[in-house]
Amino acid sequence: MFNPFEQKPILLGEAIADWNSLYPKAYDKYQADPYTKVRVILMNGIEVESIFFTHQFHRHCTDNELRRDLAFSRRIDQQQQKRINWLSPVGETPLETTIGYEHVAVDLTAWLAQNEPDFYVKETLDLALLEDFDHLYRYANLMDLDKNIPAQNLVKEYVEIYPGRPTVAHHRHPNDTVRGYINFKSADIRTKLNILIITAAEQQTMNFYMNIGPTYYNDLGRQLYQEIAMVEEVHVTQYGALIDPSCTWLEMLLLHKFNECYLYYSFYQDETDPHIKSIWELHLEQEIAQLHRAKDLLAQHENKDWQQVVGDGNFPTLLKFRETKDYLRKVLAETVENTGNREVIWNVNDLPDNHTFFWYQGTVNQDVYSAPSHKVIAERQLKKGMDYRYEDKPNPIKSLQDRRKDNVSLGRTKQRTRELAGV
Repeated sequence: MFNPFEQKPILLGEAIADWNSLYPKAYDKYQADPYTKVRVILMNGIEVESIFFTHQFHRHCTDNELRRDLAFSRRIDQQQQKRINWLSPVGETPLETTIGYEHVAVDLTAWLAQNEPDFYVKETLDLALLEDFDHLYRYANLMDLDKNIPAQNLVKEYVEIYPGRPTVAHHRHPNDTVRGYINFKSADIRTKLNILIITAAEQQTMNFYMNIGPTYYNDLGRQLYQEIAMVEEVHVTQYGALIDPSCTWLEMLLLHKFNECYLYYSFYQDETDPHIKSIWELHLEQEIAQLHRAKDLLAQHENKDWQQVVGDGNFPTLLKFRETKDYLRKVLAETVENTGNREVIWNVNDLPDNHTFFWYQGTVNQDVYSAPSHKVIAERQLKKGMDYRYEDKPNPIKSLQDRRKDNVSLGRTKQRTRELAGV
C-alpha cells in the first residue's frame, strides 16, 4: 500500500528541468507496446487538465502570493506535459495517434467502469464506452481507406474493432448531457479519482480533435474529425457534470495532485519501457512535492486537513491497463440503445415521441446518410465490398453483424432491436 503523504518530498525547485532533460527519447511506434502509448496519451491529458485547472484558479484568485504558488506548480506541470507529449516520435501521423486516443478511451473507460463503486457514475461511463468504441471503428476504417493500414497493427490484439452504438446516435440535446453531480464529501476516493481521470482524458481527446481535425489532408477525414469532435463535447460535458461544484479551489487542487501521484505510481508499476518507466518515477517524485505543497496551502488558507479531502491518503486499487473485450461485449449487448434523458439514462425506445433527443437528431441528422461517420463506412464498403473490422467473434448485436451495410438507425430511432448473436 502506498501513501504519498508519508513520503519525504523533494524541494519544488529541484523539479525544474533544463533543456537536455526536458527533451526525451521518443518511443518506437512500431515496437512500443500499445499500452505504453496509451499511458503516454493519458498522462499528457492529465497534465493538460492540471495546467488548465490552475490557470482558471489563477484567474479567479485575488491573492498574488497564492497565484505565485500556482504559477510555480504550473510551470512544473508544463515541463512534465512537454516531456510526455514529445515522447511521440517523428513520423507518427495524427491518424495513428488518433487510433491511440480511442484505444485509451475504450480500455480506460471500461477499466474505470469495472472499478467504480457508484452505480450512477458507472452507468455514465458505460454510456460513453460504447460510443468511443464505435469511434475507434470509424477511424480504423478511415485509416484503411486512406493508408491501407490495418488499425489492428497499432492496437495489436488488445482491443477488438467493430461497430458499437453507431456514431450517428451519439448526438444528444445539450440538456440531456448534464448529469447530476456527485457529493465528493461522502464519495469513495475511487469515485473521485475516476471522475477526474475520465474528464481529463475526454477533454484532451476533444482538444486534440478540435485542433488536428482541420489539418487532415482530405475532406472525408476532416468531416469525420469534425463529427466526432462534437461527440467529445457531449462526453466532456456529461463527465464534467459529475464533479462536485461545491468543492473549493484548494480542495480541487489537492485532488488533482493526489490523482496525478496515483496515476504516476500506477503506471510506474506496469511500464515495460525502461526509459518511460524512469519518467513516471521522476514525475511521481515531483508530484509528491506538489501534493505536499497543496496540503500546506489548504491548511494555510482554509484551515483544513488533507484527510477531509482524500481520506487516509492510501491509494485505492492501482490502474492497470488490461484487455476489456468481454466487458465491452456485455455492455454492448445490454445497453446499445441507451441515451441521455436529462440527468438519467433511458432506453431510446422508452422516450416520448416529442423528446429533445429526437428533435436534436432531426436537426443535426436531417439527412443521416450525409453524416461523416456513415460516409466513411459506406466508402470503404463501396471500394472493398465490406467494412474493416478486427473481431474475435461476431458482434453481440445481430443488426450490427452485416459488414456490407452500415446501421444508422440503432440507438437513434425506436425499434426494440437489441438482439444477441446466436439467441
